[in-house]
Amino acid sequence: MTEARRKTVEQAVQASETSGLRRTMGPFHLTMLGVGSTVGAGIYVMAGTAAANYAGPAVILSFVIAGLACLFTAFSYAELASSIPVSGSAYTYAYVSLGERAAWWVGWLLLLEYGVSCAGVASGFSGYAVSFLHDLGIFVPNPLHAPVVTASIAPNGTALSAGWRIDLPATASVLIVTAMLMRGVTESITINTAIVLLKTMTLLVFVSVGLTAIHPDYWHPFFPPSEGAFRYGFTGVFRAASVVFFAYVGFEAVSTASTEARSPRRDIPIGIIGSLLICTLIYLCVALVLTGVVPWRQLDVSDPLALAADAIGSPSLAVLVKLAGVIGLCSVLFGLLYGQSRIFFTMAQDGLLPPIFNRLHPRFHTPVAGSLLLGLLVALAAATLPIDIISDLVSIGTAAAFGVVNLTVIRDRSARPEAERPYSVPLGALRIGRLWLGLTPLLGILFAGVMMLPLLVELISGILSGNWLPAILLGLYFASGAVIYRFYGLSHSELARNRKI
Repeated sequence: MTEARRKTVEQAVQASETSGLRRTMGPFHLTMLGVGSTVGAGIYVMAGTAAANYAGPAVILSFVIAGLACLFTAFSYAELASSIPVSGSAYTYAYVSLGERAAWWVGWLLLLEYGVSCAGVASGFSGYAVSFLHDLGIFVPNPLHAPVVTASIAPNGTALSAGWRIDLPATASVLIVTAMLMRGVTESITINTAIVLLKTMTLLVFVSVGLTAIHPDYWHPFFPPSEGAFRYGFTGVFRAASVVFFAYVGFEAVSTASTEARSPRRDIPIGIIGSLLICTLIYLCVALVLTGVVPWRQLDVSDPLALAADAIGSPSLAVLVKLAGVIGLCSVLFGLLYGQSRIFFTMAQDGLLPPIFNRLHPRFHTPVAGSLLLGLLVALAAATLPIDIISDLVSIGTAAAFGVVNLTVIRDRSARPEAERPYSVPLGALRIGRLWLGLTPLLGILFAGVMMLPLLVELISGILSGNWLPAILLGLYFASGAVIYRFYGLSHSELARNRKI
């Protein structure tokens, strides 16, 4: 039975130690990787969409709810990273605790999460790049910076339309960052750190200047009256939380870097929790200013921070925000594509994917084949899909993966109560026989469900109203995952080969 196939912690650590990847990252670089991967399209684009379409000024509470959902999972990630210091993030943790089949599906979900996150970030990059070029007197025709499929809010849900368009700036950004990753991580992480610092300082300037231009009346009513279908009111806050949940997905990229961290048991927890706390503080401040300087119904644009900078009345700030958006979103692409390629590499190392994807370039010591394939697929998604659909698909996959991570902590504590854990989740636990039930992972599972519920309701209502595209995309993705595992991974995995020896 494939459910019985589990890696031991020792096997996972040994595979990680013999991967051939270089240990070059310390806690500062890991925190910058987390911040760089997280502060992106979620705040540069989706904050405006969430406020305009679902929550109004109460989007600030949506960020708090989504941040709490991530905080409990971040604690769980940190404990697992300290006790199982291996690459592969939730995929490897599931392999150790839940078995091979569960690990395959967690890995497949993570590839979806990172891939469509990258496409969403690239879409945000396109909006800021086109706006910045417009300020320089360079006009990009609409058919060259819009995806093939576009989405708009309709009375009965999201309406889709298709046309002869392609988002070239989004496609180009993905391909350029993919080339950087193929070239090498040591050089790229230094560039990424510099970009993260620039991006963070720009957002701090935006907040500082914006606080002087706030119109308090824009925050009234704080909870706009409900219009049904998760639009405004109390339910709208939770729907907006599931939208801005997209803004937090990058912090877990830190957990994929265990094989390249100098001291993973110590540095990975610092990077995960530190980057999440920094990003949450930035998000709350930016959302406060954003809804305070622009009427919230006007924020459903591709570059809401640039719109807010214009409303503040500072042309130099507007240019700085747009430039930081263009450069900063590239750092998010770097972090997400990095995380996706390392999960892909680990799955190939375990034999679940063809061996060409775990071969390292002799000079650059990077998994070139996997990075190239993933980069091309993400570029295709960025060229064709709207960010509205992309963000919902990401949030569904992320919430499911977060639930598994928290479940893994419960399983690991129950199975290995005496294992070394340099970092342990807070808030205590209840023991029922050998079963360990920690409050932190239980809250993480609960919040993951809260994030997923509005998205699943909208997915079902979309199907009922004739909007089949998101369901078709998810169905095709899961069907391809089932086929690959059944006809390749099941018989070629490392554990399957070991059983035959």
